[in-house]
Amino acid sequence: MNWRKVVIWTSVAALGVAAFAIIVVSIHRWVPRYIEIEGAVIRDDEDPSRELPVTDAEVTASDGATSVITRSDASGHFKLKLREGVSLGRTLALSFRHPDYHPVDLTFQTSFDSTKSKLFVVAMKQIAPPAPNPSDKPRTVVSNISIRYTVNAQTEENIGSAVRTFQVRNIPNVLCGNHPPCSPDGNWKATAGSVTLDAGSGNEFRNVRASCIAGPCPFTRINSSGFERGGQTIVVSAESWSQTATFLVQAEVIHTTIVSDVRRSYPVIFGRTLNFNLPPNQEGVSIEADLDHAPMVFPLGPSLKLSWAVCTARTDAEPENSTIYRCELKPEYKF
Repeated sequence: MNWRKVVIWTSVAALGVAAFAIIVVSIHRWVPRYIEIEGAVIRDDEDPSRELPVTDAEVTASDGATSVITRSDASGHFKLKLREGVSLGRTLALSFRHPDYHPVDLTFQTSFDSTKSKLFVVAMKQIAPPAPNPSDKPRTVVSNISIRYTVNAQTEENIGSAVRTFQVRNIPNVLCGNHPPCSPDGNWKATAGSVTLDAGSGNEFRNVRASCIAGPCPFTRINSSGFERGGQTIVVSAESWSQTATFLVQAEVIHTTIVSDVRRSYPVIFGRTLNFNLPPNQEGVSIEADLDHAPMVFPLGPSLKLSWAVCTARTDAEPENSTIYRCELKPEYKF
């Protein structure tokens, strides 16, 4: 009896070892569909507030046989995918290049979960600019900086009201005989009438009300499809299947205009870089600053050109699509 147990348990153990070996071999031979590499490139600095995004850095990933190249965006973000067929345990090389920064090279090995590898945060050390010549003229001081921009908003003003009456004349007690319009039960001949109102260019009707005010109102009905949503032009129609009825139409007239509101904001300065963000509906961005105590206005424009700084902008997708601006001083200027 004991001999049989030993044989059974030995067989079970052998099967378990075999299954484990098959799993290990399968994992080793498993090839992911792709290798995704994602991260951000930032400036190397001891002060976290100065770890600015590095834009347009060339990022290269290679497995020795194939290379994939991308560039970091305005936020420093990059993402790339290597081809299918990269085996597990393979060493991948990452390189980061930018003319204003020292090169960075990294390696990592593919693993079972490499299809969603870690997020790479790569800090690149900036190449120091040449030391200024002592004989050079003093740097221009940029001070008293503020941001001016315009926000356009739509406003509505109630400029009046509309009042109109109209009549629908009908001969009562005439059988319809399947010749519409008829009363709702189909028995009596009805007559339809309508009135059209135009609020004028740039205006529209709101809160339109129509009602029967005289005559046999119980034997009338009003069609609201032509005015229930308002608009510049509305049509009020009604039917009467008795004698003449009088109808009243009233509505508010709303005028819509665009109002420009000039607003101000103030940047945050870290070292030689100023940062500010603006709402998505901003227009006409200008920077007001004193250059050696002389007040000046510098429109940014779509090209973001300034005589005293190099500016970039990016738009955040969430939560409010604000635009983030960053301006770094040129060597001949200082805050």
